[in-house]
Amino acid sequence: PLDNKEETAAAKCTQPCLGESLSMSDLECSLCIRMFFEPVTTPCGHTFCKECLERCLDHRPNCPLCKQSLREYLKAGRYSPTVLLQDIMLATFPTQLAERRELHRAEMAELSNLTKNIPIFVCTMSFPGIPCPLHVFEPRYRLMIRRCQESGTRRFGMCIYENGKSFADYGCMLEIRQVELLADGRSLVDTIGRQRFRVLSRGHRDGYHTADIEFLEDKKVSGEELQELQCLHESTYRLAQRFCEHGDLTSRHILMQHGPLPEKEEDIQASADGPTWCWWLISILPLDPSYQLSLFSCTSLRARLSQLQRVLTALLQQPP
Repeated sequence: PLDNKEETAAAKCTQPCLGESLSMSDLECSLCIRMFFEPVTTPCGHTFCKECLERCLDHRPNCPLCKQSLREYLKAGRYSPTVLLQDIMLATFPTQLAERRELHRAEMAELSNLTKNIPIFVCTMSFPGIPCPLHVFEPRYRLMIRRCQESGTRRFGMCIYENGKSFADYGCMLEIRQVELLADGRSLVDTIGRQRFRVLSRGHRDGYHTADIEFLEDKKVSGEELQELQCLHESTYRLAQRFCEHGDLTSRHILMQHGPLPEKEEDIQASADGPTWCWWLISILPLDPSYQLSLFSCTSLRARLSQLQRVLTALLQQPP
């Protein structure tokens, strides 16, 4: 009779190795037909790459295979990895898993570039230093916002639509501060404006617009020119204060919505986009978007302040 050690050895000989009984196709996601990356299993028992499942749920809250409702799963907003499957892949196909991770890393690196192929949200005017709250419900923008978070940049471009083009030639880089996921997959995204940019070329990625861009910078002045600019800045700011204190119903409503006029900054040329209070004012004044865009694309603080002075003077002369 065999002793215990020999029995174990015999059993090992008859049991096929895990790697021999599995093929690569057993570890493929049915949605992207690639090896699973961050596999997650739905309550109905189907497994997909986390990213593939999220993209399907952007469109409808059902399992892509059996069509069972995943509303409750979506509502939780959390996807736990299928740890056993990850361990099996690591044990049986370590090289292929490393290649799959590298492919994902390269895709993320491509999405992290902030001047090439940046995602563009075509919606509204946004301005440097000014909050821009968004309600995201379209599948393409759900994907875009998720990618901005996963790549770590937390940034995307905002442009307005322009006739004859897919979007305007100038826009503002927005930074995501917070995302509140709603139970049905929509989200409320709190963003703030960062730098202004000019569009150099347009493209597409997975249904949303992209662009190659260059950042805009105000031309700096010095000496006598700077003294004149500071005087113009002071007088325009005083007009802005008068406008905010004007006290008619519209401006009171605006102040409730947008908060008070921002403080003056010590160095008016410190930022490439000039003082934030100017952008706050441009965002609340009753201006046509095309006029807002011309002020936005202007790289002379002096010209921008002169235009604002003209607009404020005209508005202050109107009877309340």
